[in-house]
Amino acid sequence: MTRKYFGTDGIRGRANGVITPELALRVGMAAGLVFQNGEHRHRVIIGKDTRLSGYMIENALVAGFTSVGMDVLLLGPMPTPAVAMLTRSMRCDLGVMISASHNPFDDNGIKLFGPDGYKLSDAIEEEIEALISGDLSARLAKPAAIGRAKRIESVHARYIEFAKRTLPRNQSFDGIRVVVDCAHGAAYRVAPEALWELGCDVVAIGDKPDGFNINREVGSTAPEALAAKVREVRADIGIALDGDADRVLIVDEKGHLVDGDQLMAVVAESFRDDGRLAKAGVVATVMSNLGLERHLASLGLSLARTPVGDRYVLEHMRAHGYNVGGEQSGHIILSDYSTTGDGLVAALQVLAVVQRLGRPVSEVCHRFDPLPQILRNVRYKSGRPLESDDVQKAIAAAELKLANHGRLLIRPSGTEPVIRVMGEGDDRVLVESVVDDVVEAVGRAAA
Repeated sequence: MTRKYFGTDGIRGRANGVITPELALRVGMAAGLVFQNGEHRHRVIIGKDTRLSGYMIENALVAGFTSVGMDVLLLGPMPTPAVAMLTRSMRCDLGVMISASHNPFDDNGIKLFGPDGYKLSDAIEEEIEALISGDLSARLAKPAAIGRAKRIESVHARYIEFAKRTLPRNQSFDGIRVVVDCAHGAAYRVAPEALWELGCDVVAIGDKPDGFNINREVGSTAPEALAAKVREVRADIGIALDGDADRVLIVDEKGHLVDGDQLMAVVAESFRDDGRLAKAGVVATVMSNLGLERHLASLGLSLARTPVGDRYVLEHMRAHGYNVGGEQSGHIILSDYSTTGDGLVAALQVLAVVQRLGRPVSEVCHRFDPLPQILRNVRYKSGRPLESDDVQKAIAAAELKLANHGRLLIRPSGTEPVIRVMGEGDDRVLVESVVDDVVEAVGRAAA
């Protein structure tokens, strides 16, 4: 089935363009009907980030859900992982997060979680899509069965306690100065408060959302402000979240960025030493650096690779019994605690390692030297450039040159007419040369 609404991470697009009140209303009606099982009062919780359009989408969803007989619990601004956790914890039939993650404020999205706290399967999304496009008037609730909606306030404390309980009972971060960048997003209240309760000396930035400034020159996609603040206040560590707080990057005490590959290495080694690593390996995507793979191999651990997207990482983790996985971009999935990436929980695990080792973050979070990695994008108008004989020959020649000293990855973008060409290896000059050769061949075929 060709998907009209759902992408790899829910429904996403420009507010009042793709994500309209009418669409949100129909999503609420359709999802509400799919997740009504049994005779009990059915409940859905709705969280959101701090985008201006969140008010509009929230109200439309409420109308949709209540019209088919579901009660609605409104959380207000909350991280995506908090919505996933609370869906399960509060025995709700469905969870909804209104967010476009790291996108600018004028985009928004609708993410759905089942009663187990996991994102929906393709089959369920297709069932919802079919209903969205259909006539639902005959399935509206009778007047006496229309749902109720109420806003609940205690959930911030519940999520903070949940995050703290992922640490040992007596864990304290007294004396550690932390700068946390909340991206003017969903974690602007909970992240600074959780860190403060654990004993940190907290300096918060990106914690003043105004509806328009989410992810603007702050957060994990723009860590320069965090790096500058870490150096300014001489902090021990910087924590950069994104707009919905499901990803995290770290800045060390020198102001240098630590990506998701290094963080996965830190957590995996810590879990292995504590006997908490469920399987001798980590799950990451094809974009993770070859240096990570070699480092894990030196520890006797494997690296399983999936297509790009935290959804695919989690699917592989669940299918094969891994409990540590993630993406270079900062989605860190620790499935012992969360059913999705959780930036705050991942940051707390890293902080615990830093404190236990008693060494600077620049040492603790530098587990390997990444190999030179070159990524180029080639835009095309139509056709399938990768099927060209000349392109196939160029790819084969490039792979032969790299041999056992690196790897080549060529993939079409899932969202735009672009071919992504990535090469990495021990010799930067060689990597640049083979990437240039493939880019040139793709460019000729795309002309």
